[in-house]
Formats: sequence, C-alpha cells, structure tokens
Amino acid sequence: YQGVAHVVMLASPQDLEDLAVGFTLTESIVGDRTEIRSVEVARVDGAMEVNLMIAPERFSQLLKRQRNLSGRTGCGMCGAETLADAIRAPTPLLGRLRLRAEDVQEALAGLASGQVLNAQTGSIHAAAWAVPGRGVVMVREDVGRHNALDKLVGALLRQGEDLGEGFVVMSSRASYELVQKAATVGIAALVAVSAPTGFAIRSAD
Repeated sequence: YQGVAHVVMLASPQDLEDLAVGFTLTESIVGDRTEIRSVEVARVDGAMEVNLMIAPERFSQLLKRQRNLSGRTGCGMCGAETLADAIRAPTPLLGRLRLRAEDVQEALAGLASGQVLNAQTGSIHAAAWAVPGRGVVMVREDVGRHNALDKLVGALLRQGEDLGEGFVVMSSRASYELVQKAATVGIAALVAVSAPTGFAIRSAD
C-alpha cells in the first residue's frame, strides 16, 4: 500500500487485481471500494507484486497496525498481531436475501463446472457467486480458500455487483475466517461443501 510492503502471500497468479481489492476490503483495510484509488500488478524478482493506492487516512491507520509479513495458503490469522486483530466483529447483517433449498442445490451443482483450474490440477479451491433464480454467475479459483474468496469479492465489487443479492459457495469447509470476510463486506450467506467449524457457526449467529 502506497509502496510500503504489507503482506507476502502464496497465491495462484490469476486475477491478482481482484485478490488485492477483495483482501483490502475483507480485512477492513478500507471501508469502501471508493477508498481504493488504484491497483497495479508487476513482476518483481521472480514474484508478482500488487501495489495499491488507498485513501490517505486509511493508509495512516494501516501504518499503526502491526503485521507479520508472511501469509500461507491455509492460514486465516496470518499477519495478525493480536487476537482483536484476528477476530473482528462485523456489523450484523439484516439483508433481504432469502434462500430456498433449490437455490443452494443449484449453486452447489454449478460450482464444479466453474472450477476450470481444479479440473486440470485437482488441488485448487473455488469461491462462486450465486444469485437465486440465476444460479452461479461468477467463479474465482486459488490454491488458498481465503484467496479464492477475496478474489471473488474483489471481482464482484470491481464490476459493481450488489452483494446483497446473492450468496457465496465455497469448495472448502466453512471456517470462521470465511464467515468474517463475507460478513465484513455485507454478504449474508455462505455455503460450503464441507462441514462448518463450531466457531464459524457462532460467528455467523
């Protein structure tokens, strides 16, 4: 952010602009898409670097936050210095979304068809955006499930989608970090192919 290193992540190289925008919002670095002024991706020393310019007041707040500059693909608390940093309490959602069992089943069936990279490798997670009556309308993939969700959120916001109209379907278990990320940006429902953790259920409640 503003040329200052914030986190090093292991991620699949597709859709890095989406990843950066989604991460910036789901981690509450900014509170609104308009506070992200620009996103640039460049190759640096054999890796990919994404630099974002954010609102000056948000950058000042970010500098006050201490972070461990490493992130692994399966880690939801990577970079958090305190428990309060890792476990945030998003504003309760009072959305208009109503799901039928048929909507969930249709979305789960549509998830696999959107997993292009996973069909080739068998090792890639996916996050899909589904809208009742329309099914799955967007999919993002990454070796890390948190990254896949951040890519999806970033893509939705960059395309001006209404996050109150649909829900997320994940190829992973439902963990509290995914619940937290979704709720932070106003997504009211998270569906996962595997079981939820107890903490995820309590966080969702």
